[in-house]
Amino acid sequence: MGDREKIQNIIQEYKNYPESVYNTWFIDNDQRLKAFGAIRRGVEQVINDIKENVFPNDFKGSSLEVVLTAITEQKQVFEGAAHPFYWKPKLRIPDIYENNINKSIFGQFLESCLKANKEEQIYKEIIKLSNQNINELFGEKKKLGSWNDYLEMRDTILQVNDQYKNLLSKDLGAISGLLFDIGVGKVVGGNADNIIEKEEQKRKKLIQDRKKGIEAEIEEENMHTKVQYLLLKIGKSLGYNVIVASNDRTKSYNNEKFSFICLPEFPEIEARDDVKKTIGLIDVIWFEKITNKLVSAYEVEKSTSIYSGILRLTDLALTIPDSENISLYLVAPEQREKEIVAQLKRPSLISKECNKISYILFSELCTHCDSICKFGNDHTIMEKVARCIK
Repeated sequence: MGDREKIQNIIQEYKNYPESVYNTWFIDNDQRLKAFGAIRRGVEQVINDIKENVFPNDFKGSSLEVVLTAITEQKQVFEGAAHPFYWKPKLRIPDIYENNINKSIFGQFLESCLKANKEEQIYKEIIKLSNQNINELFGEKKKLGSWNDYLEMRDTILQVNDQYKNLLSKDLGAISGLLFDIGVGKVVGGNADNIIEKEEQKRKKLIQDRKKGIEAEIEEENMHTKVQYLLLKIGKSLGYNVIVASNDRTKSYNNEKFSFICLPEFPEIEARDDVKKTIGLIDVIWFEKITNKLVSAYEVEKSTSIYSGILRLTDLALTIPDSENISLYLVAPEQREKEIVAQLKRPSLISKECNKISYILFSELCTHCDSICKFGNDHTIMEKVARCIK
């Protein structure tokens, strides 16, 4: 008998057994479906409590306990779900209850997951949360649970469920119940564990590659955010109003939220709506404080299209009155310098506006940021670290 047939027999035994989770909880259970709405509302309450600084310093009595109760009361299969969130006074872990930074990170994680509409978005948020090392004690990692192990296990379950969804369900409650019943001995699993382990081994390299790709993407996002933060910091220190791209205003770096640094909204300019939208995506812009006159703009190009960044800066230069006094910069890593030079020398981009564009390398910005903040008088100080196309 092949592995596939063995698993099919195990699933059939699980479905036929009257006392299985499949029959006592998964099938025809309106309360199970209603619980999803209650859990979602509960998660929203946790997020709001963290935002409003009313989330308590203990699991008991918190909105998080309400969420976990809604989950665990569903079935014994979820009995241990609340365990990782209990306060452990003997370990004295600076977790989501005592550490306000970790609390904020946890709240942002929940909010991002709640708004996600693709699996990859949640996967990325989990890895970002894991990389924060929230459960650290005096610099030593205390392994209270591995997100990596969870993600690997989850991928294996999804793979197996996809292969046998005609016998189970797209709803993962069915396969969750199956694994629980095998674990407690209600269903005689036979070699089920070994079969699933084989599937896991087949997928392990794929999972690792996927994780590396996501981690590289996160690292890239972090570097982009860092450069934006440095430009905001310099602009503020030179006495300007600053703003980031409209889709980046919820970001933060070095525990400083961009929304606390930037203007609440882009100043009104005379331009078509489509042009305004394009200009609103420029990574960082500086304005004179009293007049809100635009003085410089920066496009950070870690890996995105250099060409699209040039076009946004050019649109800005063609739209804003008195644009000859606006400084335009591309900001990019060293390995992209040749690409920047090649793009700015393209015949189609040889124009008055494009010739105004200079570029700054990440290393130069990072090295001289503090000095610029200390000794700079106005935006022209950026010319000291910028390079021009001759």
